[in-house]
Amino acid sequence: MKQQLPGGVIRQNRKLADGRDIFYYDNSDISRDAVDTRNEVAQPGIGHLRLDVLVNEWVAVASHRQHRIFLPPKQLCPLCASTKDKQTEIPDSDYEVVVFTNRAPALTNPGENWSLPQLAGLDTPNPDAAGACEVVCYTSDHESSFAKLSVKQIRAVLEAWKDRDKTLSTLSYIEHVFPFENRGEEVGVTISHPHGQIYAYSFIPPRVEKMLSAAQEHLKKTGRVLLDDVIKREIKDERRIIAKNSEWIAYVPYAARYPFEIHVAPLRGVAHMNQLDETQSESFAPIAKEVLSRLDGVFGIEMAYIASWYQSPVSIGQDCMRLHWQIVSVRRQPGKLKYLSGSESGMGAFIMDLDPEQSADQLRAVKL
Repeated sequence: MKQQLPGGVIRQNRKLADGRDIFYYDNSDISRDAVDTRNEVAQPGIGHLRLDVLVNEWVAVASHRQHRIFLPPKQLCPLCASTKDKQTEIPDSDYEVVVFTNRAPALTNPGENWSLPQLAGLDTPNPDAAGACEVVCYTSDHESSFAKLSVKQIRAVLEAWKDRDKTLSTLSYIEHVFPFENRGEEVGVTISHPHGQIYAYSFIPPRVEKMLSAAQEHLKKTGRVLLDDVIKREIKDERRIIAKNSEWIAYVPYAARYPFEIHVAPLRGVAHMNQLDETQSESFAPIAKEVLSRLDGVFGIEMAYIASWYQSPVSIGQDCMRLHWQIVSVRRQPGKLKYLSGSESGMGAFIMDLDPEQSADQLRAVKL
């Protein structure tokens, strides 16, 4: 089945041998009829959720993920396109952007009539780990990276994100959709091929709960949206702005937690990624490419980072939470990483060794 998406992107839906979904996103009308010929077994059973009663936070228990693939060599990469001699997760011999259901998901489709139980302290039951986990392959080029993608390719990735956000948000058991990328072994990447993931949760994750609470309180006190006021302060101060175009702004946050941390936000705020209009979508790729190129240019090496999309939960907070992209790098110098201290790991109280304004100066100074 083919579907025309914004930006000239065409989506085609297929199935893998074990029944998982795979979606191709192309900038032209290409036939994607390659068949997954692997003799694959069905996905592992669903895990479950346990409540940490000390903080009232859900923890997913997914023991079936113990044996997932770990740092395979390029010739065994499961995210490259398939060849005559090697069948991978992508049956076709080439691709632009692909999304497929994770082979070893921490969260997956539950049975009928699933619901998250009410919190009851030590008596809270352990429900199935409902949700979705998807892999987003940015390119078939194993040696590439998000920063090296063409503007057209980045737009295709954005349309894939938007499309999956829209679809996953309609599932009755989904409360929050989280697209993200881990890049570099320093942040725990297990496959080096350029890719990200999408986690769709059946509960609101702790960090989003805190952000929602702050946004609701600000709206109650001022009648304004918190991220809108944050952006106004950044524009007024100017010191921490990294890049800006007609629709997007990129800046080092006022209270950055990491030596190199960049937030990217639309100037016209939206609650959800799938609400980005044509002008916003078309303007995203150039600033995304510039920001990540500046990050790689600080020390002249490819920087390990975690890039996380924050947005409103599916069913609450649309009036006060706004979409934005947070990129954090654990590298503080060419040969040194930022390891979380006891204060940061144990208490969540971060200590920043570099003024955010200094970090912004270094990022702006990069010659592109």
